[in-house]
Amino acid sequence: MFSLLKTVARDDRGVSSMEYAVLAGIVVVAVVAAGVLLQDGQTGIPGLFSQLLTKIQNQINPPA
Repeated sequence: MFSLLKTVARDDRGVSSMEYAVLAGIVVVAVVAAGVLLQDGQTGIPGLFSQLLTKIQNQINPPA
């Protein structure tokens, strides 16, 4: 019985699948974060570009 436990403890075939599971989790988190950043509205990337464009236009043609 001790020999079987020793063999199982040394077996590292499951380590690769665990690494892939962790990597998949990181990819899912990155995809969700990108989705949040790219959402419509005043927040996120579109809102930042809109604010930047407004500031540039105000510098070129100041409001009266």
